[in-house]
Amino acid sequence: MGRKNRTRQRAQQNRDGRPEGKRNRDDAGWGAGYSEIIKENKLFEHYYTELKIVPEGEFEEFMEAMREPLPATIRITGYKSHAKEILHTLKEKYFKEVQDLEVDGQKIEAPQPLSWYPDELAWHTNLSRKILRKSPLLEKFHQFLVSETESGNISRQEAVSMIPPLLMKIEPQHKILDMCAAPGSKTAQLIEMLHSDMDIPFPEGFVIANDVDNKRCYLLVHQAKRLNSPCIMVVNHDASSIPRLYFDQDGKKDILFYDRILCDVPCSGDGTMRKNIDVWKKWTTSNSIHLHGLQIRIAVRGVEQLAVGGRMVYSTCSLNPIEDEAVIAALLEKSEGALELADASADLPGLKYMPGITSWKVMTKEGQWFSDWSEVPTSRHTQIRPTMFPPTDPEKLANMKLERCMRILPHHQNTGGFFVAVLVKKAPMPWNRPVEGETPAEGNPSVPDTPDPSECPLMDGVCYCSFSSVTELHIDMRCSVCSSPPPPKKMKLFGFKEDPFVFLTEDDPIFPPIQAFYDLSPDFPKLNVLTRTHEGKKRHLYMVSKELRNVLLNNSERMKVINTGVKVWSRNNDGEQFGCAFRLAQEGIYTLCPYIRARIINISVEDVKVLLTQENPFLSKLGDDAHTQAKKLEMGSIVLRYLPDPQDLDAPQCPIDLCGWRGKTSIRAFVSRNECLHYLRMVGVEVFRDKQGKRNDGSTETQEESTEDKLPNCFPFCVPYTSDVQPTG
Repeated sequence: MGRKNRTRQRAQQNRDGRPEGKRNRDDAGWGAGYSEIIKENKLFEHYYTELKIVPEGEFEEFMEAMREPLPATIRITGYKSHAKEILHTLKEKYFKEVQDLEVDGQKIEAPQPLSWYPDELAWHTNLSRKILRKSPLLEKFHQFLVSETESGNISRQEAVSMIPPLLMKIEPQHKILDMCAAPGSKTAQLIEMLHSDMDIPFPEGFVIANDVDNKRCYLLVHQAKRLNSPCIMVVNHDASSIPRLYFDQDGKKDILFYDRILCDVPCSGDGTMRKNIDVWKKWTTSNSIHLHGLQIRIAVRGVEQLAVGGRMVYSTCSLNPIEDEAVIAALLEKSEGALELADASADLPGLKYMPGITSWKVMTKEGQWFSDWSEVPTSRHTQIRPTMFPPTDPEKLANMKLERCMRILPHHQNTGGFFVAVLVKKAPMPWNRPVEGETPAEGNPSVPDTPDPSECPLMDGVCYCSFSSVTELHIDMRCSVCSSPPPPKKMKLFGFKEDPFVFLTEDDPIFPPIQAFYDLSPDFPKLNVLTRTHEGKKRHLYMVSKELRNVLLNNSERMKVINTGVKVWSRNNDGEQFGCAFRLAQEGIYTLCPYIRARIINISVEDVKVLLTQENPFLSKLGDDAHTQAKKLEMGSIVLRYLPDPQDLDAPQCPIDLCGWRGKTSIRAFVSRNECLHYLRMVGVEVFRDKQGKRNDGSTETQEESTEDKLPNCFPFCVPYTSDVQPTG
């Protein structure tokens, strides 16, 4: 790997200018333990005082806020039908118990909703990890947060990190690219918005989440997997040269352009000082100067792949205009009118922000200032570039409308610092416009017609446009066949070798027994089912949306896919004797359920409590209705379905589908530990374990008596407080 590529990869791996392993901006701030670091940096204060990004008279307040720990923030996942139930549980139980508490003489402030986040689905609190562990009631709240986070129902995420996805205005049919996605909190938001209508198991849109760091891609997979979506694909590429993808449309291979792109670029991270305390002693202007070029290259690659009419949101957790307005100005200038800054001022009512600035200077780490490119000595031309300065033409500057950018300052709403801008693509980029005499690609006027890559003579039979990274545009260096700019290098793949993604055919012998056993509806999309092996027995079956299948089949040699698909069936050899070797997987139950017409038992709230607090209960433990249904079924995998009763407002008002197994005389639910806890809370069962291993009633259990042994799906202790159903062995 060349020196420049190594530098680029390190810059993107250490997203916020931090050493690897430090906490990132997408995590919520849960207290600080950095008392040994003095929160002072005179150069930082001098720089931002001179730039005047903070309103007059507020700078001291700004600096005081920067020195305070960041409040903890949580977001309730919005696409799951259970979001309202979780919000109800939080507001009516946990928040009420917390609001009047005092710990060590400190009054605990009740959590408050973020005023600008829709439907009260995001909250912030001053609770730190240390305080959470000092009171049993707070510890209970902490356990709730941990288990609900693991089951994907809550995300701990910094408040300002939630802003970019909201400004993208996502709809279920949108094709979305997240260019620098790890660790994945924003990606999770994008997935949620895609699934805003839970009655549609396969939205037409999808999210492709990319990151340059192979290891961080697996953090991304973990975040995405919590949401169990068939519409997410994680890929591993350098964002500045992410390959152009293709898909079949009406029998013709076409270029994939995205409706929405999130361009959350690597940055110096000086807006994160409240939680990344080491930034205080390491901050210099050279961080921004070194990242500016990479940020432009990533943003240019983004707008190249944006569809005409699409929106790209550019964001950083830096307050520095060299990483913010300067990058936007360079993009607008390169676009020659193809891009426009959108006015997003009315999109998030209640959000306080400062408009973008139109005048700034560049300062070296030694404190030397330059107001214009003409002042920069030749010896510094390799570090300081013309694009770091504001445009000198007043008319051009005014037409850019940089004031439409948004800078969030920490002291205005007790958040981190952040910058965001919304770009709309009005026309093809200049270097993608058809050359005179060429015919635009059919169905999308934004690029010239691209021949089969095998016709391109420039890169061993592979077209340059698959790997282009536009830095300096030299038209005379375009490919003579497809007019694409040349890349610096051919794409290289790093990291682990992934198992293949193998789609099944409609006549695969796996399907008939599955179809018969579960009575799948005729419209079940067999072609969307894939496995991860070419040979031997298939252990797991996964599903993706039709659109992602299209992308996968047409780009297997062009991109490195880390993960995609949601698991829907797992092999269970014992099941073969009952007619089907595959049992249902809880991860994919909401994807599969619209197509399953058999093996369903309708259950009540009391049945849910029995199934999740008892190990292999006898069929007779179920209510009469569920018991009658269960007796009619043969042994094997089943769906346990709870449907809400609008007349019973004390019961959960959302449907619940659980995977289960109907045994010879008993029945059980196959649910992960944290999902078990989630569903128990929904039906009114208190779930809490104190530090001494005591149950809520005050008794102490030995290891042999532990409720964990009695409740294999949950950790101890599950203590029903509204039901007579007691855990049994």
